[in-house]
Amino acid sequence: MPSPRIAFLGAGNLASAIVRGLLDEKVCAPADLVCTSKGGETARKLAADTGIGHEADLARLLAGADTVIVAFKPQSLAAADPRLAELTRGKLVLSVLAGKKLATLARTFPHARALVRTMPNTPAAIGAAFTPYCSLAPLAEADRALVERLLNALGQFAALDESYFDALTAVGGSGPAFLFEFVAGLRDAAVAAGLPPDVAYRAALETTLGAARLLARSGQPPETLRDKVTSPNGTTYAGLQVLAQRDFRATLRDTIAAATARAAELSKDS
Repeated sequence: MPSPRIAFLGAGNLASAIVRGLLDEKVCAPADLVCTSKGGETARKLAADTGIGHEADLARLLAGADTVIVAFKPQSLAAADPRLAELTRGKLVLSVLAGKKLATLARTFPHARALVRTMPNTPAAIGAAFTPYCSLAPLAEADRALVERLLNALGQFAALDESYFDALTAVGGSGPAFLFEFVAGLRDAAVAAGLPPDVAYRAALETTLGAARLLARSGQPPETLRDKVTSPNGTTYAGLQVLAQRDFRATLRDTIAAATARAAELSKDS
């Protein structure tokens, strides 16, 4: 089955991650994808880097597209070109805009044949995303299959109720940044403990990767694997005592709560 023609409204980091995921997994060829961006610079760069098309004129961009991926900045939705309502008539519209609810999206894309909200994260670029999705109305079988085919190219996906999306934005959308910060902190701590910077970074990165792979493959709860590493009164125990004293899990709860609250603020109608 030939790949559908997909138009990207926006060409920033998330759009780039999705494009690269689709191309790497061979779900689409470069000729099947086209993008645009405000000012055109990021669209030209994405096109040059990946071989996809770019088109500044909105009508020409959408003329041949069956699927439209909305990937500009969420705050730009309120000022989106009013022609989008008619130009997306009869098309499958898939949004990756953080915090923008289906009811809000429907005001900009009132005539879409199907309207889907998703929240992929940047690991989509290597086919390792977790992407929840929901739709304004039940999807026709062909549209559901298309949505899941696209999302499958990005990694794991799940159809979930929209009420979960603020928390999913905090965990899935923002979560990679929190993990990157953890690796940076582990690296800096290793340097402070006396390791050379290059060795410290390699040790922090590979330890994180290895532990995550082990966890994913084991099928066991993280606490079980933690306990297997921990000897009574050993080095791991000493470190875990500090995490417990500083209430590490409470810090993570506060982090996710803050991100969830911000997602809820962004989802309020302006």
